[in-house]
Amino acid sequence: MHEASKYCHWIMCVLLAAPALCAPQDVAQLEAVARSEAALNLPPLTDNQRFIVGPIDAHLQLERCSEPVKPVVGPGGHMRDRILVELRCPVNGWHLYVPVRVVGTSLVTVAARAIVAGSVLTDKDVRSERRDISELPQGYMDDPAVAVGLTAARPISTGAVITNQFLVAAKAVQRGQSVTLVADAGGMSVRMAGRALSDGLINQRVKVQNLSSGKVVEGIARSEQTVEIILQ
Repeated sequence: MHEASKYCHWIMCVLLAAPALCAPQDVAQLEAVARSEAALNLPPLTDNQRFIVGPIDAHLQLERCSEPVKPVVGPGGHMRDRILVELRCPVNGWHLYVPVRVVGTSLVTVAARAIVAGSVLTDKDVRSERRDISELPQGYMDDPAVAVGLTAARPISTGAVITNQFLVAAKAVQRGQSVTLVADAGGMSVRMAGRALSDGLINQRVKVQNLSSGKVVEGIARSEQTVEIILQ
């Protein structure tokens, strides 16, 4: 824009208070232009992909362009999963470089509400959301059904992505609980009454007491009521 034109534009803003001329350029509109140009230059997105635009600094306060902003992509200005779009205002003379990249997404399990440590999760505690794979923590769960029935090892805030580090299997056996001791002796299954002396998860070793002999032995929790005795 020539200096005389800029001066006239300033006069109109100050003296005439023309909102359309004085208002800053809308950042959301710039993002939309960059996204549309990226869609023309990059391979079509799959159902599990989306564009990430920018970021564009909302404090730039670019002067509103009175004509449509022109997007330009130079030779070699993009790769298969990203592109650099130059946005130009042909009237005011400003230009802006906006990066756009393609990111994959995945359905993940998130907390539908705040979960207290020690709570056994139900289907009301979890839901599915689609998130960018690049932003997901390791060990994230993609199926809410897998989390149902597990116990929260720590407090989980609403909306947090649930990972396997957040959860432990519910206790199969609790200390002091009456259990059935099962031992395989020479092809015969022997069952005895016992009492758990420690907590245990499914397939975890626990100490139990044989109530008939009083002997303390080690076994593997196979269910909420059954402990398989390990014979030496």
